[in-house]
Amino acid sequence: MTHPPTGPSGPSASAAALLEVTGLTKHFPVRGGWRRSGVVRAVDGVDFAVRRGETLGLVGESGCGKTTTGRMLVRLLEPTGGRIVFEGRDITHAKRRGLRPLRQDLQIIFQDPYASLNPRHTVGKIVAMPLVVNGIKPPGGVKRRVQELLEIVGLNPEHYNRYPHEFSGGQRQRIGVARALALRPKLIVADEPVSALDVSIQAQIINLLRGLQRELGLAFVFIAHDLAVVRHFCQRVAVMYLGKIVEIGDRDDIYQRPAHPYTRALLSAIPDVAQPNGRALRDTEEAGGGAAGNGPAGRIRLTGDVPTPLNPPSGCRFRTRCWKAQEKCAVQEPPLADIGGRGGALVACHFPETEPLR
Repeated sequence: MTHPPTGPSGPSASAAALLEVTGLTKHFPVRGGWRRSGVVRAVDGVDFAVRRGETLGLVGESGCGKTTTGRMLVRLLEPTGGRIVFEGRDITHAKRRGLRPLRQDLQIIFQDPYASLNPRHTVGKIVAMPLVVNGIKPPGGVKRRVQELLEIVGLNPEHYNRYPHEFSGGQRQRIGVARALALRPKLIVADEPVSALDVSIQAQIINLLRGLQRELGLAFVFIAHDLAVVRHFCQRVAVMYLGKIVEIGDRDDIYQRPAHPYTRALLSAIPDVAQPNGRALRDTEEAGGGAAGNGPAGRIRLTGDVPTPLNPPSGCRFRTRCWKAQEKCAVQEPPLADIGGRGGALVACHFPETEPLR
């Protein structure tokens, strides 16, 4: 079946894109002695777009390249190849002078609220730092603006002079959110912002981010491995495996009609997705699907380990763990393409699934 060409995230994604990523690549050299013995293909040709006010979830197993991608978007890492276009401007290799005004529009929230805040600085100084570095003098002064930010994220403005160790983990992450908001950005990369927090605190931070998105019109690239959190927060979802996006589309398409076997396996591990009627989960072996099979119900258990990014498999990188793999998968890499009937969702698979997830 032939379909019209699509952009990084669908037929009309680039028309109103705030951020557009094409062929983004990051290879880390590996040295043996004095010589380079190879490269780690952490991110190996990623395409997607983020529209204004939208939240794109970036999900996958640990080591798939999510965090590396996020750090390249805000230029904390220099890309090896590809293009990053923000508001029509190519920022892929922008230098320090060109990055300074960009920092006002692109910010990041780090995963670990303990490690991302300087313990020697007060909360007031931490949140004020982006304003001071960029020479911004808000009406009423920096202190007043910082106290407003603390109040916006649910903290007491009077705690301006306290140090990070005096706050809980959830409160520290709120401080990180306040710092990211200081310059009124248009897009925030949230790198697993709740994974280091207690479950009860996670909901508070997610609700805070959702409220801020509505009030301020923020766009997010939300990096996570918790698919339940992503379903709650993100309008669109991109699934990564071994440095590549294997499926991307609207939330409902991904969660109800996953086409890539890897996406299907990830979603089958979520009880409310795999068994919406509340029945107990059954492994695929018990359901008659085989050791890594595609049973009629229950969890899909993947066999084997994730291959090394030093030497990824030929063709489809998921083929070494896929129950649908055939000879074609080893010799031909599947393109990320629209298979039709899924609202523009794209999948990189020669033999995509067609049935809704039960």
